[in-house]
Order: sequence, then C-alpha cells, then structure tokens
Amino acid sequence: MKVGEPVKGGKSAAEVFDDVGARYEEVFGRVPGQLAALDWLTARLAPGARVLDVGSGTGRPAAEALARAGCAVTGIDVSAHMVDLARSRVPQARFEQADVRTYEPAEGPFDAVCSFFPLLVMDQREIATALERMASWVAPGGYFVLATVPGDISDLDIVWMGHEVTVSSLSPAQHLRLLGAAGLEVVEHHTALFRPAGVEPEEHFFCYARRPA
Repeated sequence: MKVGEPVKGGKSAAEVFDDVGARYEEVFGRVPGQLAALDWLTARLAPGARVLDVGSGTGRPAAEALARAGCAVTGIDVSAHMVDLARSRVPQARFEQADVRTYEPAEGPFDAVCSFFPLLVMDQREIATALERMASWVAPGGYFVLATVPGDISDLDIVWMGHEVTVSSLSPAQHLRLLGAAGLEVVEHHTALFRPAGVEPEEHFFCYARRPA
C-alpha cells in the first residue's frame, strides 16, 4: 500500500486501512489458504528463525502464528492504526510503520518473508519491484510465501469495504516469472476461491518459494 499517495475519495491507502482497522481481521482473519500457508511455513522454520511479515495488518493470523511457532517476527505495514493493533495483539513480535517499496532491513536477510495481500493498491510496475525487493530479503535456504488476488489488472477502480480504491495485480504466470528471475525456486503454487462474509468472493493465488542454499 502507498503511504502518502491518495486513492479514490482523497485518502491515502494508509488512511483507508487506518479506518478499516480491526474490521479487516473480522472479514479476512481466517482465510483457509493463508492458514494452510502459515502451517507450511512454520513446519519448515527452526525456533528463533527471523521472519518478515509484509503488510502485517492487525498481526493476525500471520505474525501471531509465526511468533507462536517460536520465530523472531518483524511486521511492517503502512497503517499506523494497524501497527498499533498488531503491537497490542501480538506483543511477542516487533512491528513498524513502513512501506515495502522503501523499507530497508536493518539486520540483513531473513529466514523467511511472507506477503499476504499487501500489494494490490499499487500499479503493476510497483508490484513487480516490490516482488523483487522482497525476494532479495530472503536468505540462502530461506522461504518466501505470497498470497494475492491474481490477474492482469491495471488501475481498476473498485469499492472495497466501503472505500473507493484503485487496484492492480499480475497474473500467476507473471508472479512466477518474476520470482524465478529473482533467484527463487517455486515449490508450490495454486489458486483458491474465498467467500468472505459480506464481501464479494475473491480468487486467491498462493505461492511458496525457496532461495537455494
């Protein structure tokens, strides 16, 4: 999400998510594909593994599950309100307000990076750059787990949770090509339909990848 740039209605994406707040967790906090991805990831990480959660939201379910598995979790999100919620919900993890497009890890690469739906309110070029940046933060032998709403979509105006926003995405094939070009080996990928209460059904794309040791 973009920190300072306005989306429809004159608000920045950070302001949109400041307003959505805990309602996001109520609607999207139990996505079956995301929970399965977290199970897959935590099964492969040793206690103390350093993990970056990009677009950490309220801290649930991702940061909470990772911290419960004994990982040292850092979460970043553009929304100050989301960061405050995450700090209260998952005190075992560390959260900061930051934009994936400009964030620079202070302590080198991570044993795993996860990205659950944070890239949609960007343009396609920014999405591609963000994927390359996140892949570069994965240490040798480490893992990258991605979830998004797929499609060759450019600057589509929608209403989402009561807010007018402009969204973009990439097709599954484009995601796979970019991650491969960034040096990651895709272990598994699939799509699944999610039907959140009170929101239009969404197709989700999940991708699990690894950087060779």
